[in-house]
Amino acid sequence: MNRVRCAWGDSAPDYADYHDTEWGVPLHGRDALFERISLEAFQSGLSWITILRKRENFRRAFAGFVPDAVAAFDTTDVERLMADTGIVRNRAKVTATITNARAVLAMDTDLDDLLWSFAPGVKPARPKTMADVPAITPESTAMSKALKKRGFAFVGPTTCYALMQATGMVDDHVRTCWRATPENPA
Repeated sequence: MNRVRCAWGDSAPDYADYHDTEWGVPLHGRDALFERISLEAFQSGLSWITILRKRENFRRAFAGFVPDAVAAFDTTDVERLMADTGIVRNRAKVTATITNARAVLAMDTDLDDLLWSFAPGVKPARPKTMADVPAITPESTAMSKALKKRGFAFVGPTTCYALMQATGMVDDHVRTCWRATPENPA
């Protein structure tokens, strides 16, 4: 099927699949959201396609992104991860993922509830082009501050906005995209 997508969604088959099935689709659940926070942090400074192509390796290396398991990782696990060529081997990001798992477990509220509390109440106008899509919003800045206050790392406002896009908290599919249907007009 030949569909009109957001421009980035047509640049590679991996992107097309991600665009069509995941990006902008509401996602809930502690473990699923922890995975997305982790992958968005690993993406910082890299291309998202790199992360997508290594996603299964990340899942294997990080115990399926179950916070309880990742929080128990120790220095031996860090060294194992640093030797794993199937993932992005950045020590700061590896240790941030472990730190973030521990922060999830220490939270006095549910991760899902916290993250979704920053979803804008009023949907902004659907962007005409990707150039109209912001990198940071007041909501992503507030989310970043709330997460950092709880001990999270690698969760700046840009990373938080990418998380919001990826998990459907915001829907930035452009007007001409097939995902911007009458059922999903915004």
